[in-house]
Amino acid sequence: MQSSSINVIVGSRNPVKINAAHKALSQLFSHQKVNCTGIHAPSGVARQPMTLAETRLGAINRASYCRNNTEADFYIAIEGGVDVLEDGPVTFAYVAILDNDTRSITCSAQLPLPKYVYQGLLDEEELGDVMDKMFNTNNIKQKEGAIGLLTKNLVTRETCYTQAVIMAMAPFLNKSLYE
Repeated sequence: MQSSSINVIVGSRNPVKINAAHKALSQLFSHQKVNCTGIHAPSGVARQPMTLAETRLGAINRASYCRNNTEADFYIAIEGGVDVLEDGPVTFAYVAILDNDTRSITCSAQLPLPKYVYQGLLDEEELGDVMDKMFNTNNIKQKEGAIGLLTKNLVTRETCYTQAVIMAMAPFLNKSLYE
């Protein structure tokens, strides 16, 4: 990036996702001003994605929508989801980052979920709603998330997403290695 500022469109209005993108890019481009704007971007998947593949597709769809409908240096989408892996149910997020010629997709760390929480998701509730009921919180998905609640805030939704965005930026920071 050669300009003094970097413009980023985030495919969500959720402040956790916007802040994660902003923090990640501000660390990577510390000598430039990073402007992050969140917009509504349809995922094309269920409100609560229930597989790795569905979650990944939701992130790609949101980032593509941003690129096709706005002008920016980077288009970032973070899609939270759940799946049942060999050792049980987990929650995670996929990050998709696009610019005009590069695409990078990665998955965050995975947090084991209690079976009771997963059962609520099978009953078509969103993870944030299940956690709000379980912990008597309000709109936890726009705060520390299930990740914060289950790790005693040692890791939060935002810190997990920030790390995943930084990792997804590797192909943009090292283009010659990824060609």
